[in-house]
Amino acid sequence: MTPSLILASASPARTKLLTDAGIAHRVLVSDVDEDAATAAAGQPSPAETALLLARAKAESVAALGAGLGAGGSGADGAGGLVLGCDSVFELAGVPYGKPWEPEVARARWRQMRGQSGILHTGHWLVSASGASVGAVTSAVVHFEDVTDAEIDAYVATGEPLQVAGAFTIDGLAGAFISGIEGDPHTVVGLSISTLRRLLAQAGVVITDLWE
Repeated sequence: MTPSLILASASPARTKLLTDAGIAHRVLVSDVDEDAATAAAGQPSPAETALLLARAKAESVAALGAGLGAGGSGADGAGGLVLGCDSVFELAGVPYGKPWEPEVARARWRQMRGQSGILHTGHWLVSASGASVGAVTSAVVHFEDVTDAEIDAYVATGEPLQVAGAFTIDGLAGAFISGIEGDPHTVVGLSISTLRRLLAQAGVVITDLWE
């Protein structure tokens, strides 16, 4: 039976990445309390935080499997797969998530401009076969030395408020990023090549998910 993939993330960028890669999937957002999950882990590094939150999201949605229907359409169905992802931005060793507020985003950009940071994306895959595997991918992001006026204009669009690190490379902030070292998909929020490796560990070939 063709495996079915559930993305345990509300991120439009992640679902677009999967769609553009021809990977059939549906979205079911987890109800994980990210602050509580991170606090329970003590003091994880930024990369560890990304992975533990990705795992929490995947396992939370997978636990709902009995209510998702049978026959492969849910996490408990034949060939069911759940993918959780989470991204954390690291600047000078300090982790940053979503800024939410304009003033926070503005302050972040004043810190980041002309600097380089690391975007960590955690991936966790749970399968009906019993596999539970994960990996973190990281990419270095180099920022342009943008002006205060450019920062104000960008923050006013609302784009940076609900994304890790207060930026995206697949949107307006692409003009403010001078280079990426690593997989660009990692910075968007989901490394397709990493997903391929995780699927292989679960006994699934990524081409089986192509629409």
